[in-house]
Amino acid sequence: MRVLDAGLVTVFVLATAIWVGGLVTIAVIAQVAHRTLTPAGHVAFFRRLDRIQGIVGSTALLMALLTGSVLLRHHPADEVLTATAVVAIALLAASGTGIVQARRMTVLRHAMIDRAGDAQLLTRVHRGARSALPCSPGRCCGCSATG
Repeated sequence: MRVLDAGLVTVFVLATAIWVGGLVTIAVIAQVAHRTLTPAGHVAFFRRLDRIQGIVGSTALLMALLTGSVLLRHHPADEVLTATAVVAIALLAASGTGIVQARRMTVLRHAMIDRAGDAQLLTRVHRGARSALPCSPGRCCGCSATG
């Protein structure tokens, strides 16, 4: 393995670990926060966390995809490479969908704090939480706002 490839593998592994670790951490934190914070505290906490995690997670995912692409530069164009590209695109799409859904839920939850007792708004929040993408990278990005 050449030195360049060893460096790329190191960045790829670290970026992947940071991205996956961030998703797992948010899922765990969301459960704890849901049980311990007030609704207003929940929204404020995750608004800040989502901004930071958005930067860290997006950077890690992009670094993993970029270094992975460079590492595959000598791989022949075959079914494995095509499948890898399709999975990468699906991963980006699911992550983007989850981020949009999380932002929408944060807005709804913030409105719910301002309009406590609004049954219609509460129904929208519960419906949005149930319709989140299950078991996807995007869902983990969105679970902080729905958890």
